[in-house]
Amino acid sequence: MSDTDGKKPLGLGGAPRSGSVKQSFSHGRTKSVLVETKRKRVVVPKPAASGSAAGGSQRLGDPSKRPAGITDAEMERRLNALKLAKSREAEDAERRAAEERQREEERQRRRDEIEAREREERERQEALKAKAEEEERLKALADADARRAESAKRAEADAPAPRQAMQPGPAPASARPGVATPRKAEREREDRDRVGKGREDNRRGGKLTLNDALSGEGGRTRSLAAMKRKQEKARQKMMGNVRPEKQVRDVRIPETIVVSELANRMAERAADVVKSLMKMGMMVTMNQPIDADTAELVIEEFGHRAVRVSDSDVEQVIQQVGDKSEDLQTRAPVITIMGHVDHGKTSLLDALRKANVVSGEAGGITQHIGAYQVKTESGTLLTFLDTPGHAAFTSMRARGAHVTDIVVLVVAADDAVMPQTVEAINHAKAAKVPMIVAINKVDKPGANPTKVRTDLLQHEVVVEAMSGEVQDVEVSAKTGQGLDNLLEAIALQAEILELTANPDRAASGAVIEAQLDVGRGPVATVLVQNGTLKRGDIFVVGEQWGKVRALINDKGERVNEAGPSVPVEVLGLDGTPRAGDVLNVVETEAQAREIASYRENAAKDKRAAAGAATTLEQLMAKAKADKDVAELPVLVKADVQGSAEAIVQALEKVGNDEVRVRVLHSGVGAITDSDVGLAEASNAPIIGFNVRANASARNSAHQKGVEIRYYSIIYDLVDDIKAAASGLLKNEIREHFIGYATIKETFKVTGVGMVAGCLVTEGVARRSAGVRLLRDNVVIHEGTLKTLKRFKDEVKEVISGQECGMAFERYEDVRAGDVIEIFEREEVVRKLD
Repeated sequence: MSDTDGKKPLGLGGAPRSGSVKQSFSHGRTKSVLVETKRKRVVVPKPAASGSAAGGSQRLGDPSKRPAGITDAEMERRLNALKLAKSREAEDAERRAAEERQREEERQRRRDEIEAREREERERQEALKAKAEEEERLKALADADARRAESAKRAEADAPAPRQAMQPGPAPASARPGVATPRKAEREREDRDRVGKGREDNRRGGKLTLNDALSGEGGRTRSLAAMKRKQEKARQKMMGNVRPEKQVRDVRIPETIVVSELANRMAERAADVVKSLMKMGMMVTMNQPIDADTAELVIEEFGHRAVRVSDSDVEQVIQQVGDKSEDLQTRAPVITIMGHVDHGKTSLLDALRKANVVSGEAGGITQHIGAYQVKTESGTLLTFLDTPGHAAFTSMRARGAHVTDIVVLVVAADDAVMPQTVEAINHAKAAKVPMIVAINKVDKPGANPTKVRTDLLQHEVVVEAMSGEVQDVEVSAKTGQGLDNLLEAIALQAEILELTANPDRAASGAVIEAQLDVGRGPVATVLVQNGTLKRGDIFVVGEQWGKVRALINDKGERVNEAGPSVPVEVLGLDGTPRAGDVLNVVETEAQAREIASYRENAAKDKRAAAGAATTLEQLMAKAKADKDVAELPVLVKADVQGSAEAIVQALEKVGNDEVRVRVLHSGVGAITDSDVGLAEASNAPIIGFNVRANASARNSAHQKGVEIRYYSIIYDLVDDIKAAASGLLKNEIREHFIGYATIKETFKVTGVGMVAGCLVTEGVARRSAGVRLLRDNVVIHEGTLKTLKRFKDEVKEVISGQECGMAFERYEDVRAGDVIEIFEREEVVRKLD
């Protein structure tokens, strides 16, 4: 029983004599009662319910120490309850100990039984083994005795008869023709049996002896291997058909495998594998596939070892192997020209190459990434990559920075540092490549190279002229000033880097640009980074593969091979790769097909997973978001892969929370009938960048009403798409407050309803405007006016300071003292920023 059972606390006997109970609390294992007396507050300690029984009985049994209000009967009852609890506790402990002993005896008995069974099994196996050995020994002895007896018999039969003296008389029976003696008949019978046995056992005979030839034996005897196999079978039969030790195999299992193929790899019967799967609860046939986890369980059940393989293992054939130091040779450096648009990057490269590329670019800006090789006067080869400076070509600049060795940052002396200049600096820092600053256009009157150097300090680029480590050269692409100094700075930086590569290995490189040529098919501009790319090599690049049909250098000449740091155009692909893909040469066409197929499937699964909603909540949220957002679908076709990628990225940035541009399809090459069909089904225009539609596609687009727009400058394309997307925006509604009126009195007019007599306090009240009814500065109604009268005449407006009568359309709860707010709405056409 607890000390707190009942309404009265134990040991107090109801209300205390000299005070009242204020609080009961616990300190450790002892409970206490706080008693408030007239003189002072004392704490009376009280043993906890779990205290010792001896101490409790001693305190309760002594009348002098017994708490007030406890009778002898109550004391006796509590002592008996305490004894009963102790006895029950002792019985429970004894019962638990007995159960534990019983469980221990049962476990010992089971261990003894298992050991006895194992001992009996070992004895039985040893007895069987001894019996088999004894029988084999006796059989060997019997076979030896039989062979000796047979040899003796043959020796006796083949021994020549003693020569008898020549004497007249009749000839013996064996010499007479046509007479058969018993020994001769027996020998002929043995010969026939031996010949028949030899025909049945059509095996290669052993060594031919003189006795066998004279006796006429033509049969073939068993080989030594056959005799051993026969003895082994007999021994196994006597041993009780003991099977030989099973061969454990390493079974390779992919992500999914057909049951029959799994059985073949384990060298087991397909029916046994199906039976095992059915025991697991899988009702499958031998032609159905199973997953790798299930296959691993089956393999372990049959006693084999499972070796997991994945589809990505096909790419192990293109894993790079480290080159030895003695195989490495010096290679040409790769220099990327980067900077803001119209700062003279292509003109500077033209001055170095003594060419004129910029004149062929639309709008005078570079919209492709170009790769060129320049040979200096000293005979040094330099590979240059020219990147676009327009804001849309961010990915192109990033690609150029990651495949380069040195970055030449071109900054116009009359324009200083611009946004794409900062972006180029960030790309160079991310790629961890050294930088050389070329300050261009120093020949112009407004050139200020010092300002350029100062602006670069804000982006942590400290040039040598300002005690930094970054080389800076003042050049002029127009006059040729400083070009020699620039080439010298590049050569110095390349010498510091100690660039090497191994040309005697399978080639690998990066795709700088790719396009679909009408006459040549898919063409990729590849920068070889290691090894030597040769005609006839089989390669895989991204999701495409091919065989090198031709290699064309930057001057348009066909070459047979391209070494490290050499840019070439590669013909012979089965499709157009993406810019930035890695090219690797493989040994066989089958390997290239397998790797390309695996990459294509992996990319397809990745795209499907990215566009799929995994839960119902995500699906509903996506449907709601798509419903609230207006879309402008477009199809994009460009001349090269890099331009198509840049256009798609620029269009994806167009829009806001209400409207967006959706690129249904992007690709390279001319506009075809399939593009027109997709555009018609999606009600989308076709955007052609430096490409045209063929005759069939033009006729089809004209018949189906599909709009085709051609562009050659990317910012014109982006501006037009932005204007078209702005047309999908809802017009913005703006309110203009034109006046306030106070209701002085209300009137009930027959045929009109409740009319408010108002005084225009501010602005003007118009009949065509919207109104709001305010009561205690709270809007209680918004609508339009049904009538606006001054005196008895219907008027269009009432100016400030004049009285008028107003009636609301379909609303009559107007009171004196209400305020009418008059406003007009205006629709404003919105545009995307």
